[in-house]
Amino acid sequence: MSNDFIALSGFAALFALMALRVPIGIAMGIVGIGGFGAVVAPGPALNLLAQSPIASITDFNLTLIPFFILMGVLATNSGMSSELFRAGRAWLGGFRGGLGLASVGACGGFAAICGSSVATAATMTKIAYPEMKEAGYSDAAATGIIAAGGTLGILIPPSVVLAIYGFITETDIGTLFIAGIVPGLLAVVMYLATVRIWYGRHLPAAEPFRLGAALASLRGIWAVGLLFVAVILSIYFGIVTATEAAAAGALLTALIGLARGRLTWTSLLDSLVEALRTSVAIYTVLIGATLFGYFLAVTQVPQELTAFLTELGAGRYGTLALILLLFFVMGCFLDAMAMIILMLPIVFPVVLELGFDPVWFGIIIVMTVELGLITPPVGMNVFVISSIARRVSLVTIFRGVLPFVTVDVLRLILLIAFPGIVLFLPGSME
Repeated sequence: MSNDFIALSGFAALFALMALRVPIGIAMGIVGIGGFGAVVAPGPALNLLAQSPIASITDFNLTLIPFFILMGVLATNSGMSSELFRAGRAWLGGFRGGLGLASVGACGGFAAICGSSVATAATMTKIAYPEMKEAGYSDAAATGIIAAGGTLGILIPPSVVLAIYGFITETDIGTLFIAGIVPGLLAVVMYLATVRIWYGRHLPAAEPFRLGAALASLRGIWAVGLLFVAVILSIYFGIVTATEAAAAGALLTALIGLARGRLTWTSLLDSLVEALRTSVAIYTVLIGATLFGYFLAVTQVPQELTAFLTELGAGRYGTLALILLLFFVMGCFLDAMAMIILMLPIVFPVVLELGFDPVWFGIIIVMTVELGLITPPVGMNVFVISSIARRVSLVTIFRGVLPFVTVDVLRLILLIAFPGIVLFLPGSME
């Protein structure tokens, strides 16, 4: 059998296993080992199965993932997300659509200490959705705002998806985090503008603005500000690595929660168990992706795809558009992490061949993946919100996020046209 036939058979087997609801990490591992054995030999494939998982688990750069996950879980269990929403309501509630604006702001703030879009969307649905419904928001407006705001979790650093991108492409994770700051803030501003312009005429004002209450609300969010500054600025100034910052951030979050009486030793233990479960699920996918990557390497799929796309004559940006379109279409069927892990080893050599900056491309591809979180038929954030706000249909939520999808596309075009928006801060680190 030729390598091309084995590669096509491997992809067919992978999608068949995924259709049968086999977890993507397990499916990629099975196909990776089976395909590697078919191309090379069964013996080396079994050796790879024995060595690769250990190498992935013990990789120092990947240890930041469980630390950042723990940081987000501890922040949620210590009530920081509720404080962010209350502060946003105090400052923005007097505007028409103020609760929607507060929800976007709270999503952005929580994303700065969480790193997960699904966790951000789930947390804010529990906090903000009841408040918006009580104030007279429609289901489409309330859930659409939260679903879109939740996507900030994988862009504003620290981001688990950006960390995985850095691991797969061997790009400095700390630099990726710094590169995500300006695009993340731009996303928040554009979402706020969308709420104000698109929904503003139809949404009620929450309450009159009171300066005293607004200033008092800041006392509740000092911990979030401290955590973000401690983690991001320490990376920016080169004081610590991203992994060390993650460990320090998790420890600082736990200490703040315990000192403020928001965490008990029981809830701290529960947080550790929850973070462990999430981390194990992510590591399972990463191990599977590593095994699948070896299969791709021996079949030379990335090299052949690079040659094919560069010979199309579509030009640098035409080829980039095809890659982004591929990610967008797959985002309609796969979750964000699955897309990154499955497709990145295949398309990244093409990106390098075209001469694009890997840090810039990391932000661009994460933004493209964001679209998959709020577009049908999968839309992971939409499904999470629907599972919490059970009486709201998926169609209603998808209708509510439509304006934000349009804004995301415009923002993506802006960053492609002006890459300096992404690369300015990373360049100032040198």
